[in-house]
Amino acid sequence: MNEPTSGTAVLQSTREFPLIGNSTEAARPSEGEPSMTRSHASGDVPLIPLPALTLPALRQAVATLVPSRLPEFFNDMQAAFVRAGDEDSVVPIRMFYRQWGVVIEIERHPHTAARLHAAEAGLDDPDPKVRQRAIQEAGEIVRAAHRQVAGG
Repeated sequence: MNEPTSGTAVLQSTREFPLIGNSTEAARPSEGEPSMTRSHASGDVPLIPLPALTLPALRQAVATLVPSRLPEFFNDMQAAFVRAGDEDSVVPIRMFYRQWGVVIEIERHPHTAARLHAAEAGLDDPDPKVRQRAIQEAGEIVRAAHRQVAGG
């Protein structure tokens, strides 16, 4: 896997928001700017290829793109395996792989990740119109990432 460039430091995130994390104000769209409904903007070159939905591949991708989220990754993994044992089902493990595949699909595209982080920051805005746009933008990005991870 490729090592991230120094420009990807903004992609490191915290548990502030469960899906992705920190925000970047510079990426906030201008008033009236149309939102994008695709997973990533044209020219948003991925930093790494989309990894297989396997534990080693996802762990390496998290370590490469968002190393600050490795503890969260391992906590989620442990919870998924415990739940799988409790339910006698592999579904929680598949859900864990899918969840982290979506995180990686977003984070491997710097402009897409910045758009999501900006939308997350908008969730705390006192203006309900800004909050609504942020919800729509984040939803579009996450749904597109889910489609991409699902193969289409």
